[in-house]
Amino acid sequence: MPKKCFSVIIAGGKGTRFWPLSRAGRPKQLLKILSRKSLIEETAARVYALGGRKQTLVVTIADQVVALRRELRDLAKNNFLAEPMGKNTAPCIGLAALEIMRRDREAAMIVLPADHWVADVTEFRRTLKTAADLAFGHDQLITIGIRPNYPETGYGYIMKEKALAQKTSSRAFTVKRFTEKPTLAAARRLIGQRALWNSGIFVWKAALLLQLLGRYQPVIYQGLQAIERAAAGSSLANPNPKLRAVIAREYKKMPNLSIDYAVMEKAGAEGKVITLEADFGWSDVGSWAAVNCLIHAPDRLVVLLGVDNVVVVDTPDALLVGDINRSQEVRDIVDALNRQGLGSYTT
Repeated sequence: MPKKCFSVIIAGGKGTRFWPLSRAGRPKQLLKILSRKSLIEETAARVYALGGRKQTLVVTIADQVVALRRELRDLAKNNFLAEPMGKNTAPCIGLAALEIMRRDREAAMIVLPADHWVADVTEFRRTLKTAADLAFGHDQLITIGIRPNYPETGYGYIMKEKALAQKTSSRAFTVKRFTEKPTLAAARRLIGQRALWNSGIFVWKAALLLQLLGRYQPVIYQGLQAIERAAAGSSLANPNPKLRAVIAREYKKMPNLSIDYAVMEKAGAEGKVITLEADFGWSDVGSWAAVNCLIHAPDRLVVLLGVDNVVVVDTPDALLVGDINRSQEVRDIVDALNRQGLGSYTT
């Protein structure tokens, strides 16, 4: 990638579907679920080879900054951006775009969640380098679409249209439409129509993203512009008290919107989105179901006899035993505990 490209790791999620192991003070991205490294350590290691540590940013909510800095000690403190509150991914990515524009107005940004799993890291990097070339060569948004191998109802889908006539990749297509979390029957139909899973990994020029936020989401854009004006002479990564107050004020005004709803679907309808078809062994590790039948009990012996599809997670103060096919419902347990005044089991 001859031009400058920043990697932006989105790390503000709580991962309530991984309760009781995941808590408010120990979010999912800090868990060591699939290897000896935490999910965010795995993610950072994958992207350092793309633009280097200096061009890797982490965006999270303020109360997770200290833990994430401790987890990623090889990243400088000014590469962590703190949101005052979670407002989903549109404001979060917009804030990162502001910081990138302050560093290089011509740069592109690779946006990716902190808690995904990738089996083939070499192919992953090759795909993102191709996507960056597309972003620099086209005034469009690039999304990474994963070839599905089963009808998953927890993912969004991308319906691709015509192949892009260019030399960079034969796997690039214009996007016809997006479909969010379909029923099982609809997911089967989408796979039959050769739709792709929406990985939530995006590549685009920072300037283009801000331009489209201005067109589609003026409230978010105006808030970001107010932050930009207040940041003159200061740092978004290390804001002074005045700038911190402006960021908090503007965030309160912003709607809670994902980048998919805020920008991608609208841009796709205008023909401004390209999907790059990929296959690098991807999972969003969205729930315990992502790791199949599982027993996590580091301090005691657990024996299962004559049962299938079970998840058992034992922690010092809580034990979860459930059908792994219903693991998406674990977040409902967390909500119920908080409503009933049992928040000590979720923090």
